[in-house]
Amino acid sequence: MLPAYDLDTIFAALADPTRRAILARLATGEATVTELAEPFAMSQPAISKHLKVLERAGLVSRGRDAQRRPCRLEVEPLVEATAWIEHYRRIWGANYQRLDDLLDELKAGRDTPSPPAGTRGD
Repeated sequence: MLPAYDLDTIFAALADPTRRAILARLATGEATVTELAEPFAMSQPAISKHLKVLERAGLVSRGRDAQRRPCRLEVEPLVEATAWIEHYRRIWGANYQRLDDLLDELKAGRDTPSPPAGTRGD
């Protein structure tokens, strides 16, 4: 069984565009802090701070490979966040479908001609 991740921490980590870009880069494979910092106009310490946020959320882990400490993407928290979103997507989808059905019923009721005056029991 997967560990329970704190969705607040995951979504807070995902809220920052730099952190999302880091995750996108790590989706292609492991990278060092230096490699992750290359496309950004910020220092390695600033990237390291972003990585710490991602690590606390469980989205990134760091390994040891001789002198290197490569960062890697951890997908389990993303799976949990996706499952949470999917649950509500299904609920909202069902609500929208019921609304569409009601609107179709109302529209069909308007398309039916009204009975002539005096035949409705007036």
